[in-house]
Amino acid sequence: MIQRRLVALLPAAALLAACATSTPQPASVADALARDPELSTVNELVNRAGLSETLRTGGPYTFFAPTNAAFKAVPAKTMDELNSNPARLKAVLSYHVLPSRLMAADVRNGSVQTSQGAKLELSRAGSYVTVEDAMVQHADIAAANGVVHTVDRVLLPPSR
Repeated sequence: MIQRRLVALLPAAALLAACATSTPQPASVADALARDPELSTVNELVNRAGLSETLRTGGPYTFFAPTNAAFKAVPAKTMDELNSNPARLKAVLSYHVLPSRLMAADVRNGSVQTSQGAKLELSRAGSYVTVEDAMVQHADIAAANGVVHTVDRVLLPPSR
């Protein structure tokens, strides 16, 4: 009797195990930013700059997302300027975005064009990746429309 019940439960157990091990569909780049508490500042600024819909529906993108600690290191005067100038905020955030998906293992030393229009210098030595003078802290956060890499500094585009 017990053996019959166990045999009857096997298909249900297999189904539950399959559900537990399946990974959810990756979110968009915007959703990946919103999901990570260490990226709450950049997420708020992306929303304020009106970029969240673009990062949710377009792509593919690579977003070098500054952590909350990176924003704390930015001078207050610079943050005030960004908060009071939506066009400048959008330009700074777009400077962190590549209009393509670039995984850390695919980084080649050299410059790449950003969505903002300026170039960023990338380099890789083994598993270490740098973007300008920022170090990638957490690489390859997958999203349906791109990838996010957290960085330890806020990147400011060159003056025109």
